[in-house]
Amino acid sequence: MTVSYPPTHQSVVPAADRTVDPARWPDVAHPPRTSALRTAIARRIVERAFTRVPLRIRHGGDGRPASLVPLRTGALPTLTLHRPEAFHRRIGAGGLIGFGESYMAGEWESDDLVGALTVLASHVDELVPAPLRRLRGAWVRRRPEQQRNTPEGARDNIQSHYDLSNELFSLFLDPSMSYSSAVFAAFPASPATFTAAQHRKIDRLLDLAEVGPGTRLLEIGTGWGELALRAAARGAEVLTVTLSEEQADLARTRIAAAGLSDRVTVELRDYRHVEGSFDAVVSVEMIEAVGAEYWPAYFAALRGLLAPGGRVALQAITMPHERMLVTARTHTWISKYIFPGGLIPSREAIARESAAAGLRIVEDAGFGDHYAETLRLWREEFGRQAAAVDALGFDVVFRRMWELYLAYSEAGFRSRYLDVRQILLTADHTPETAR
Repeated sequence: MTVSYPPTHQSVVPAADRTVDPARWPDVAHPPRTSALRTAIARRIVERAFTRVPLRIRHGGDGRPASLVPLRTGALPTLTLHRPEAFHRRIGAGGLIGFGESYMAGEWESDDLVGALTVLASHVDELVPAPLRRLRGAWVRRRPEQQRNTPEGARDNIQSHYDLSNELFSLFLDPSMSYSSAVFAAFPASPATFTAAQHRKIDRLLDLAEVGPGTRLLEIGTGWGELALRAAARGAEVLTVTLSEEQADLARTRIAAAGLSDRVTVELRDYRHVEGSFDAVVSVEMIEAVGAEYWPAYFAALRGLLAPGGRVALQAITMPHERMLVTARTHTWISKYIFPGGLIPSREAIARESAAAGLRIVEDAGFGDHYAETLRLWREEFGRQAAAVDALGFDVVFRRMWELYLAYSEAGFRSRYLDVRQILLTADHTPETAR
């Protein structure tokens, strides 16, 4: 099937969307300059992909045909293209970065955003013809040099996300202020059980690390302090480090309010600069911010900080190894707008890098469906808090960006493209087991 569009010329750039501040969002306000050929190729690839997946594709309000693909029976997610020419121009110029920026600009939407993205994630290897995948290097961008996780770069990368506003995160996180996957007792999950599920996740990690009275515990990645609070309540002596000033400030406030300042020290410190010897090291979804270049340094730090007989308990998001290798070389929409410098590891990468540092995986349990539920609760609450987000000074483009981020992440787990795992490592020779 073919659909006719007006010709695209390199010299023609549509005017900025008046709802988008071009000073704040320069790459969203204006569809990029690109050649007619690249746009035409992108359009053909997109149209071909859409005919092969269970989606309904519609044009909205521009006089175009009612649909790009035959309507299938049953309830399917609908993706509506409000400005199809701009949509294809962005994809032609920037691939999936353009896909995300087009959503931020309001050029497309869906009646079931998670459902549509889950379909695309489930068919990710089928969307582009195999011969064209070999030309991927001509289409995608390399990660910017300034996003490398040097000590200075890591601080900037972390602060660009986690120092947005404590008030923003408090609008959609549960009262424990936990920003990682919960472990639910039953599905479907509900807001009423959310904090208990977050505590269940924390307690499982502390149990893996055998944290109890007198344990010298290091936490890499403080968050807003809930794990440190629960560890201190067990009688542990806790050092927790972070690069986020906003998180450190609120964590200290919460720890003081709980009367546990004598057991918990919060430091603004890079994991590479921590000194000491610890019975247990715990790190929750922090390895994703380390970057592949620095995984050897990260695992070497874990090993070097571990006292004899000590245990390391990690919670880590993972992706298939081949997809990780592709993503590692690519500047993505997530790395541009959400987590600069971030990279989700594979299980193989974790096993290889930890072994090279002298650590052995002795337990490894996955629970990706729990992360999908966690993200659903966050996403739904974020949507309910739109007016409060606006009141904090975040504009509609920011809200659409976070809607897409939360839905995109949820879709990753629902499609099983992503997983999350709790991993126990030791420096001894305990036989490896996995569940």
